[in-house]
Amino acid sequence: MNPLVGIIMGSDSDLKIMESAAEILKQFNIPFELSIVSAHRTPKRMVEYASSAYKRGLKVIIAGAGGAAHLPGMVASLDTLPVIGVPIKSSNSIDGWDSILSILQMPNGVPVATVALNAAKNAGILAAEILAISDESLTKKLVAFKNNMKEEIEKKNGKLEK
Repeated sequence: MNPLVGIIMGSDSDLKIMESAAEILKQFNIPFELSIVSAHRTPKRMVEYASSAYKRGLKVIIAGAGGAAHLPGMVASLDTLPVIGVPIKSSNSIDGWDSILSILQMPNGVPVATVALNAAKNAGILAAEILAISDESLTKKLVAFKNNMKEEIEKKNGKLEK
């Protein structure tokens, strides 16, 4: 099956964080592709990737970046697909705030959904929720996933109360 979600990152050093999005998508049986696409070091590749994403069948792009973190916003400016930005605390980061603000503070007309710092798992869940709008079986999987989280908390709370 062709990928429905593109997971991209600015550097291979971001892979450890971005793998969490891939794991969630695997859990929901959502096909995805994973690639390094740097806004600064490979801008032509970024333009080609974003410009061809819709034609290739992608429905959502998850873009992780650290530091100046231009990747999510630049990709969002090149196509109409929803882009979920994952700010990453990089080695040269200012506690991650540079990445958060670079992704979060997009100008009107170029929205990027932004998750918490290093929260690629949430980006994967959000991508699944976006896809579930038109996929009843995926909706059922998400309901089960959230019910499972609730049950885990109830079990932990039960242990505390004993």
